[in-house]
Amino acid sequence: MSSPSSSTPSPSNTTARKSALLASYGYPSQPGMARAVAAAAASSDSTGPNSPSGLSGRKGSISTTRSSHRYSQLYSMAAEQDVEVEDDLARAQKRLRELKTKISSQSKKNFVLERDVRYLDSRIALLIQNRMAIAEAKVAEHLEEADASDGLFPDDRKLQSYGNLFFLLQTEPRHIATLCRLVSLTEIDTLLQTVMFTLYGNQYESREEHLLLTMFQSVLSAQFETATEFGSLLRANTPVSRMMTTYTRRGPGQSYLKTVLSERINNLIEHKELNLEVDPLKVYGQMINQIEENTGSLPPHLPRGVPPEVAAANADVQAIIAPRLSMVMEIANSFLDTILESLDQVPYGIRWICKQIRSLTKRKYPDATDFSICSLIGGFFFLRFINPAIVTPQAYMLVDGLPSKHPRRTLTLIAKLLQNLANKPSYAKEAYMMTLNPFVENNKARINKFLNDLCEVGDFYESLEMDQYMALSKKEINLHITLNELFNTHQLLAQHRDVLAPQEKHHLRICLNELGPAPVQVPRKENKTIILPLFSRWETPIQDLHSTFLQETNITQADIMYMETKSILVQLIRSIPGVADKRPLGLMKIAETAATTKDAILVRKGIKVKEMLIELETLNVVDDHFTFMTEEVTEELRHLGNLREKVNEEAASLESVYKTIGDHNNYLRSQLDSYKAYLQNVRMQTGGANPGQGPGVGVVTVGGKEAKKGKQQVLGPFKFTHHQLEKDGVIAESNVPENRRSNIFFNITSPIPGTFIIALHYKGRDKAILEMDLKLDDLLEKQQDQVQLLDLEYVHFNVNKVLALLTKTFIKR
Repeated sequence: MSSPSSSTPSPSNTTARKSALLASYGYPSQPGMARAVAAAAASSDSTGPNSPSGLSGRKGSISTTRSSHRYSQLYSMAAEQDVEVEDDLARAQKRLRELKTKISSQSKKNFVLERDVRYLDSRIALLIQNRMAIAEAKVAEHLEEADASDGLFPDDRKLQSYGNLFFLLQTEPRHIATLCRLVSLTEIDTLLQTVMFTLYGNQYESREEHLLLTMFQSVLSAQFETATEFGSLLRANTPVSRMMTTYTRRGPGQSYLKTVLSERINNLIEHKELNLEVDPLKVYGQMINQIEENTGSLPPHLPRGVPPEVAAANADVQAIIAPRLSMVMEIANSFLDTILESLDQVPYGIRWICKQIRSLTKRKYPDATDFSICSLIGGFFFLRFINPAIVTPQAYMLVDGLPSKHPRRTLTLIAKLLQNLANKPSYAKEAYMMTLNPFVENNKARINKFLNDLCEVGDFYESLEMDQYMALSKKEINLHITLNELFNTHQLLAQHRDVLAPQEKHHLRICLNELGPAPVQVPRKENKTIILPLFSRWETPIQDLHSTFLQETNITQADIMYMETKSILVQLIRSIPGVADKRPLGLMKIAETAATTKDAILVRKGIKVKEMLIELETLNVVDDHFTFMTEEVTEELRHLGNLREKVNEEAASLESVYKTIGDHNNYLRSQLDSYKAYLQNVRMQTGGANPGQGPGVGVVTVGGKEAKKGKQQVLGPFKFTHHQLEKDGVIAESNVPENRRSNIFFNITSPIPGTFIIALHYKGRDKAILEMDLKLDDLLEKQQDQVQLLDLEYVHFNVNKVLALLTKTFIKR
């Protein structure tokens, strides 16, 4: 049996490796390193009587002195990668894994669909503002579904380089953390899609979740470092706040909201006619409208358009509001009770972010009161997580359809109350909320305790190190990613290369230099999903966990054998029906039973574990009756039994979440279909068709209204001289020589509504010198973004003027 010293690296090498490993997670190895991380590293390097090496040769006291439990757990995790046990637990775990994968995938699809709905919504708003038609083809091109089948990236060398780059991004979260702070608000959604749903897309896989959380810690640390005012922290609409909101929309957050809030909200919205408005001005307006409806006129003492203070002083308004105040506070209390009772159900990641907010606040503002700190925690938990779901439950899949007017207003009031409770109440804009102040005063201590309790969760640095061991021991780590996600991330990294990786020898800079310029985005129809194998050229994969343990820990060969024996015995007991029910467990008998079955795999394992038990006994690692190993195997089986129940409960809960996310996906698709139908209607109406026009005439129905449609009509060409357009300000700049401008003219045609072809001609030539295809929604977007000039190579058009020209020329034709 080898001694501990024969297989243990020197302390300096071990410490160096720890520092490198911790640094890869985004933590500095300098004295400023987080205490929890330092403690985790220190505990891993411990030696002495309670260290893993103290296990060997201590017959009769193994169970009580072993501190190698985490290595035993790691060994078991590794062993399970190569074994297929078919018992109830294994089947339940497989079902749970499949569910989690489906939820992660569906969450990403919904995120993309929500973004598409916002895109179309903004386009329709622009078109309504300009009273012009749109080319449906452009919208369809933007929204067309990509082929879901997996493709292969065409260039193997580039594929490998991307695999290296994205392994680096995933395992060293500080790069993404910095990038998220550098990008603009217009870029953040696309980046968040890649980060939240692709790079760390396995939402229930601990390694990816923990790496994502380390990224959040880095982002929050920088946010606190650069903050100038306490009150503005985490409240402004920034890329960081958008990150935090998007994180809460992942599977675990959605599951929590549905479990905790769905029943309360659905009970409330059943009472469609229950009016609990407490704003005196609104109550006064509703009151006089009702009087006018009943009597046909208004008495002189009840004029319209009174100021808030007059409405609040009206005795009838006060009488209406008084019972409503009590009811609103009662309903708000029921919501609050439900939330406070759900502490143990809050997803770990959300609680961990709350913990970081508290820790960073105490460091940045050592004199901050507990009340102030809780207001920041509440700013995340309520403002970014709970309240949006209460105000818009349909968007969070908590209700079917849109709540009616009165319940919707009540939900808004409840969210305001909870926010006032979590933050310092502000009544500057809504003085009427002061009447609900008793709710805030009565519950302030309760909410502060809850927000502090949210922060009481353990850290994960030690388990993350184990997860990284596991990742390095896997033969394949793959990322399912679309080409445009790949190219967009590449482009953003290259754009901010000098900030992210200022030194030439920086690994990230080396990867980016090898890849060269980022490819342009591909059309949506060509945006295939590829399987990207991840690897690191700077970190050697773990080929053999046995030798890794011996080289990188204080564990001996005998310890390895002990853990392997225990692991195989647990597998055998789970694989042989009825064995687990017999007490006490006879480990040698179990080995013999397996060795005499008709299953070749069980026979081999039974013979192997029998020989290992004998060898362990010879080495004095176990006693004659295997007492302590029997205790540990029994305890492991008890844990697995409890685990099966938890797995089944979690699977039942996630089945509901998956169905809800699927329903929301259908809802989003129906929204897109409605928008497309609306745009098609606009296109047909502005196409100049008349009823009875002949072939092609038909009817489009949108929202219950019929719109006539007819043959598509080409409008134009309409001729404009260079001089005319220059005089009208349409041409802002011209590169055409002065002496030739009189021979230049432009023909503008609209082949389909919303699409325009501008052709530049020279007198005496049949063919156009230049043709440009313009889409109306692109022009409108440029106008909204305050882009002044449109480059047509020989001339620059003024965007506003060209829009006015197109409106005047085509809108009534």
